[in-house]
Amino acid sequence: MSAFHRIFACSRAALLVLLLGAVPLAHAQLTPASLPDADKQQIKKYTLTDDVYGRLAAATREARSAGIPPQAAPDPGKVHSLDDLANQAMAADPRIPALVKKYGFTPREFMLANIALMNAVMAMQARNDPALSGNLNQVWINADNIRFVETHQADVQALLRGQ
Repeated sequence: MSAFHRIFACSRAALLVLLLGAVPLAHAQLTPASLPDADKQQIKKYTLTDDVYGRLAAATREARSAGIPPQAAPDPGKVHSLDDLANQAMAADPRIPALVKKYGFTPREFMLANIALMNAVMAMQARNDPALSGNLNQVWINADNIRFVETHQADVQALLRGQ
């Protein structure tokens, strides 16, 4: 599987993890190389907060209880921006846009928060997994988000396990 396809598979995993509580983490970061530089910078600078994480967790749990099914991986040929990625995620199930809005996210911010959380989780996992660490692009690592996940590790792990 090419790095490009692993990235999109992992983007799907992030949406599933945070919307549906799925656990698969691909061995690639959630930052498609084809995104415009402005999107890449916004991803790098996005910082998780207690408020953002609380809303993500609540949306995840509600989606799980509503039975929103897993979505197909985004079509890499149709993703040229973060907005394209967000639009594909929102189109996957008609209930997702309302759920995202209910918890105060725009589709773009929802994807940014997902990517930020999953990149931080993967960066932490890479510390003990040489295979994963070889696939991490250090440019996308936000130290503040890693510290956030470290501080909230028990809750993040519970969320990833579907609890």
